[in-house]
Amino acid sequence: MLQKVCPVIFRASRSFHTSPTTLGSKNFRKFPMYNKRGSRIYKQQRMQGLPFVLPIHKYGLRDTGYTDSENVFHEISEMIPELIVPDLKDCQLKPYVSYRAQDVVQSEFTSQDLFNAVYSKKIIEDYKNRQLNADGSAQEPSPEELQTAEEAFKAARKTGSDIF
Repeated sequence: MLQKVCPVIFRASRSFHTSPTTLGSKNFRKFPMYNKRGSRIYKQQRMQGLPFVLPIHKYGLRDTGYTDSENVFHEISEMIPELIVPDLKDCQLKPYVSYRAQDVVQSEFTSQDLFNAVYSKKIIEDYKNRQLNADGSAQEPSPEELQTAEEAFKAARKTGSDIF
């Protein structure tokens, strides 16, 4: 009698297996749980500044002060992040932009465009009214023309200076 031999097919597949030594239990050492060891009394003593064994894990955050040699924490107000949010109580804009809104195509704003927007109108009016000196400067300068380079730099860096 002849027996049929079944060919064995090996497939390369990956799946999650638990080893027989763990018997299906998970390895919780892979999941670090910081600041979770010790009793409640131990944690209170650690927060009061007594000498401790386990360090406090800060999850990548920086301190907002420093600890001196007497183990006293001094907070520095400049190191505390401050969010400056404008008052939008009377704002008519809504926080949603529709996907059907048309794309805004705007050319690059050059220095020539800035000059035309700020100074050209005054120069043309002075030329037509013959209020220019022999060197081309205005006889009656505007407040923008009277600014020094440092004052103009500070005015350009102010909040809202890009709106004219």
